[in-house]
Amino acid sequence: MSLTSDKTPAVLVTGGAGYIGSHVCEALALAGYRPVTLDNLSTGHAEFVRWGALVQADVADAEVVRRTLVEHDVVAVMHFAASSVVSESAAEPLSYYRNNVGGLLGLLDGMRAAGVNKLVFSSTCAIYGDPKGAVIREDLTPAPISPYGRSKLMCETVLRDAVEAHGLKTVALRYFNACGASAEADIGEFRPVETHLIPRAMMAALGEIDDFQVCGADYDTPDGTAVRDYIHVADLAAGHLAALEQLLDGREGFAAFNLGTGEGRSVREVLDAVAAVSGTPAPDAVGPRRAGDPPVLVADPSLARRELGFATRHSDLASVVGSAWAWHSRHHARGNVLLA
Repeated sequence: MSLTSDKTPAVLVTGGAGYIGSHVCEALALAGYRPVTLDNLSTGHAEFVRWGALVQADVADAEVVRRTLVEHDVVAVMHFAASSVVSESAAEPLSYYRNNVGGLLGLLDGMRAAGVNKLVFSSTCAIYGDPKGAVIREDLTPAPISPYGRSKLMCETVLRDAVEAHGLKTVALRYFNACGASAEADIGEFRPVETHLIPRAMMAALGEIDDFQVCGADYDTPDGTAVRDYIHVADLAAGHLAALEQLLDGREGFAAFNLGTGEGRSVREVLDAVAAVSGTPAPDAVGPRRAGDPPVLVADPSLARRELGFATRHSDLASVVGSAWAWHSRHHARGNVLLA
């Protein structure tokens, strides 16, 4: 499905066949842009590319990036293509640096060659590390505790240098726990190996996995489980649009913003909400903590509210869990096949 024509402004979305990237492509199309997805489909899905062209290639290939930008007359780039599993990054750190930092370098080389200098960058709250329960503002000194977080912080450093040396204009969006699914339940979380809480809990409720565990119940939190700031993917998409439009309106330099709700929810609270919507008992098996997981990560989103006009409209727990359940119950994978 396409809501745009070749005369509308084109935006390159790297990783646009993935969970967050595909939702942003939909939001771009609805806002009158022409999304062009560049994705190697290593974890993304061609079925999710419904709002514009798909270029199947690796973002590290600067010449492919340049050619794509020129051929589609792209005005700006949104960069989502990256590896993003904290525990996996601890086991395979070199792969994470190669993919995340190396991919960004290829993208920037291609952008420079094509004369495109506006970039919205997908960053993460993982750059902050363990803030010891403090609500996180952007001026907190980054101290990542995982290779994933360190790779994203390296990317932000690269971007700052490219701003100074090459006139890049960029907004880095440090978002917290992305969740939920599209209003029509036609795109949602679907990964070859799922590690995120909400989809795994729903897969357990649907009988698709039998190894669900709460990863640690001995944190210094009210109920012993980790506390996170869960933001609906539709609200994330709106934040990306706001950043893009500021860049197109002339924002200069480098800026970074947290995208979150400002409210923390514990793992047990989320599991209770999943149980309520699915009609199944909440899983109660407890396993060890995952490497690189701090007890509490909650955003202070006030800077994004002031400067981007950012607001969360879909991120209450009932909306998050309800939309995710609609996706999983209708479309989730069995035998690596997306259900129609």
